[in-house]
Amino acid sequence: MIQEFRYADGDVGLLGELHRPAGPANGRAILVVHEADGIGGNVRRRCAMLAELGYVAAAADLHGGGRTLADDAIGPAMARFRADPPSLRRRVAAGLDALIAATGFTSDRIAAIGYCFGGYAVLELARAGSTVRAVASFHGLLTTAAPAQRGGVAARVLACTGARDPLVPPDDVTAFQAEMAAADADWQLIVYGRALHSFTNEAVNGLGDTRMAYDRSADIQSWAALRGFLDDSFARS
Repeated sequence: MIQEFRYADGDVGLLGELHRPAGPANGRAILVVHEADGIGGNVRRRCAMLAELGYVAAAADLHGGGRTLADDAIGPAMARFRADPPSLRRRVAAGLDALIAATGFTSDRIAAIGYCFGGYAVLELARAGSTVRAVASFHGLLTTAAPAQRGGVAARVLACTGARDPLVPPDDVTAFQAEMAAADADWQLIVYGRALHSFTNEAVNGLGDTRMAYDRSADIQSWAALRGFLDDSFARS
């Protein structure tokens, strides 16, 4: 069952989607943050897959009103968020607060995952010290203008990236590892050797952007990694 997921960040009205479990519920919820343009097919597919596993899955909205941005608006919107980490962290936290209100779950029964820019966004949530149980980033940007401080990352962290992703070069991967280690975070990094950017998105090949490509193997393996990561994270006291 899919419902409207209305909430706000200050005076910005936000409109996402709440996917209720398709069968028996497992008493847990996942906040799912979209790619740069807005809520689309990849995020909806992930929410449906999570609902099949018994999770309440909420597709969050970064842009307001559930908008999907036109191509020429994406770059400026992402640049504004990248330049102002507190603003992005607040926007993602608004979705988390709304999910807590909608489900009645405490934050330790909730995880957050994200794709492309959404992956970067959930890492920012972790850097802000959110007490969600876990965050997972798929082909998200890994560096930030406001690195995590030692002891400041409470959530477990999984980052899945492509070795051939030009938007996440090796120096950024190295910097992320150093940041997480310095923060004394509980983190994991998986690098898929042949994967480009957006490797989980079945529709991305139609964009004609050579930096991006769907990679079926990396998609299947990263989803399996997520399931194991979530199971292990929620099993911990």
